[in-house]
Amino acid sequence: MMNLDQVPLIRQLDLVFRQLNDELAHLSSGIIFVHIRNNVIGKFGIRHDPIQNKGDGFELNRTGLSERHRMAFRQLALESLKYKKQWTHGEIQFEFALKNNTLVASVQFESNYNMANLLSPDSLSRLSKL
Repeated sequence: MMNLDQVPLIRQLDLVFRQLNDELAHLSSGIIFVHIRNNVIGKFGIRHDPIQNKGDGFELNRTGLSERHRMAFRQLALESLKYKKQWTHGEIQFEFALKNNTLVASVQFESNYNMANLLSPDSLSRLSKL
């Protein structure tokens, strides 16, 4: 069995979108989140509102992304990794919505760093000399 740390991040993200494909077919908006640690995807999923208020009442979301929308969304997500630079820990959020049967999507990166990793004995001695 292959370790996930041996699978390129782009392949891992492709697997995420393939796993979420059926769920996206029933959603017209939401946020896909992907948690990354050491360039390995751990937790992922979708945040969405299944019920919307339409003035005088509530409606269930009945439409979702078409196959064409899902393929375009997956491609956008994979292309977005070109803009991820140097960080290995963090989160990526892919926000999406259907507006007049047009997919509108955006990507947000969040990089995380740990101060404990920066404060090794060598770095502490360098800091004390400043």
